[in-house]
Amino acid sequence: MNVSRIRGGIGALGAAAALLALTACGGSPTASGDADSGYVTEGKLTIATGEPAYYPWVIDDAPQTGEGFEAAVAYAVAEQLGFGEDDVVWVRTSFEEAIAPGPKSFDINLQQFSITDEREQNVDFSSPYYETTQVVVTTADSKAADAESLADLKGLLIGAQTGTTSFTAIEEQIAPSAGAQAFTTNEDAVLALQSGTVDAIVVDLPTAFYVSGVELEDGVLVGQLPQSENLAADAFGLVLAKDSPLTDEVTAAVDALREDGTLDALAEEWLADAGDAPILD
Repeated sequence: MNVSRIRGGIGALGAAAALLALTACGGSPTASGDADSGYVTEGKLTIATGEPAYYPWVIDDAPQTGEGFEAAVAYAVAEQLGFGEDDVVWVRTSFEEAIAPGPKSFDINLQQFSITDEREQNVDFSSPYYETTQVVVTTADSKAADAESLADLKGLLIGAQTGTTSFTAIEEQIAPSAGAQAFTTNEDAVLALQSGTVDAIVVDLPTAFYVSGVELEDGVLVGQLPQSENLAADAFGLVLAKDSPLTDEVTAAVDALREDGTLDALAEEWLADAGDAPILD
């Protein structure tokens, strides 16, 4: 943590005076010091995720275990910021609540938030901790199962969680004639696919591997949506309140984890690889 220190050659009264001067000048925020540190609770790091939070991002909807990619990233960031595991407090928010304008109940929030210009009008983002692509998922008996191109999908019902990059990708890259089918959560989208309400859904790549291999008995990865000028690889960032005094510190923590190889190691441990998802054109 960026804690200002008073060094050498001054007595207790001098040190106290120096500390007071620093406070008056707005010294660096700390986890357990200034009232203006920016933390929701002094001495604690409050981290939010979805309810429920899904594999492989969080295992068994229990982020406090540190198991799952985003749970592990959260604790790695906490350590970089100087917090022990016992100083991390978990709370839950919906996806839309987290990126809406206004005060936040968390210091940082991670639930696969893509960094976009539109969202940055309402919240701050850290630098990216992961990049992924969008994937079309269906079932073996669906009309989408044999699709080999974006054109093959246009006449079908394609859905995704509303407010996500997946939903935008449907609208902008597939542009189905019936429009993108909106669902409140990925779980709702999967249920609609299972019931035949939609022909296919779009999710990020790691979620696609889980949905097709675990949640669906006969899941099929139709393919990845291509990168474009408007929709490049999806970059996930930690969400903070707009103009949070913690944004620079959190970004520095994420950058350090990227540079020392921690983020790659965690991705290797918890996230599947893209081998069997061809790119649609």
